[in-house]
Amino acid sequence: MLLTVVNVILVIDVIVMIALVLLQSGKSAGLSGAISGGAEQLFGKQKARGIDLVLHRMTIVTAVLFFLLAFLAAYVLQ
Repeated sequence: MLLTVVNVILVIDVIVMIALVLLQSGKSAGLSGAISGGAEQLFGKQKARGIDLVLHRMTIVTAVLFFLLAFLAAYVLQ
């Protein structure tokens, strides 16, 4: 019973994480990224702001939740 609940939450978490990743803007969006190859993003010169920052943090939260739930489902509840 508990394993089923954890698996359902895991599937919902995966769907939310996929949606969050797809909603984020690309690192080399626009013409400047095509010319420079996105190198300025690689070294962290531009930080995420606004909605990109929120999406980034939510993606981190869902990723941590994914790993915790996957560990729980695979090792603890078996």
